[in-house]
Amino acid sequence: MVSLGFMTLVAHVYGAPTAATPHCPLRRMTFGALGTHCEIQYDCDDAARGAAFEQAALGWVQAFEAKYSRFRPDSLVSRINAAAGMSWVEIDADAERLLALCDTLHFLTQGILDPTMLPLIRLWNYKAEQPELPSDAAVEAAHRLVGWMQVQREPGRIFLPQPGMALDFGGFGKEYAVDVVAQIAIDHGITGVLVDFGHDLRGIGRPPDRPAWHIGLEDPQRPGTHSASMALTQNRGVASSGDYLRRFVIGGRRYGHILDPRTGRPVANGCRQATVIAGTCLHAGILSTTAFILGATKGLEFIQSFPGAEGLIITESARAQTRGFFNHVVS
Repeated sequence: MVSLGFMTLVAHVYGAPTAATPHCPLRRMTFGALGTHCEIQYDCDDAARGAAFEQAALGWVQAFEAKYSRFRPDSLVSRINAAAGMSWVEIDADAERLLALCDTLHFLTQGILDPTMLPLIRLWNYKAEQPELPSDAAVEAAHRLVGWMQVQREPGRIFLPQPGMALDFGGFGKEYAVDVVAQIAIDHGITGVLVDFGHDLRGIGRPPDRPAWHIGLEDPQRPGTHSASMALTQNRGVASSGDYLRRFVIGGRRYGHILDPRTGRPVANGCRQATVIAGTCLHAGILSTTAFILGATKGLEFIQSFPGAEGLIITESARAQTRGFFNHVVS
């Protein structure tokens, strides 16, 4: 998963409340953050409680972005990256917990999720006006700067030992934020909420007078259209990874934005989309990205190794899914 997400899911509520149905107090909050469009839909008939929740959610997201975004020159992450190869940087207990989470995710994904991928992300810049293929030497040089196990940590401080090393929490940061905001809703007594940050999602409860939150799954062959709709009930997260929107083409060959840390190059295994439903958005996100990078066969095996997770992988010529995935599909 890269820094800004994959934009492959579209969330909506079938028969959403309108002015004609005031008995269904579904509230919506939208804002821009974490490099994407964020929307929160929630059920609350108490205006004061809803306002308190919105203030707390927005405040937390803004603080999280200010501290951990690599695009903010004064953020903690930017300060850590600027000190690479030169000095240790002091960190607080909150950052310690986030770095410990990096340890866990790196281990669980067998090294596929690596927070030190930024040198390669910068090299394979699909956003450039005229993208260019980096040379083999440039890829090798950037690849040498990648490796979570190189990062040195002591209580209260961190050090990137090589000049040019850099951290980027975009591989999981947005999904992590989705789950935190969902918990903030619960803490404010809100039992029905759908948090959607760049179409990485977490649903709690259900919308008012509706059986479920319905999530439209985008068709990678026809971006902007839905191939199916999923019903999200109880407490689940959904994330989808794909390379059909964020990529460039040179010489008739496409180069997607999802990079394989083992090769230092864009994934080229025929996958177009991997979607996972799991207990949290973070869980779904790391599984979908890892599965996409591993490819259809190994990716599906990886998803199935996590109890409660269900997934769908679409390749250029086929579809593969876990046995229980389509229990969530309603159309």
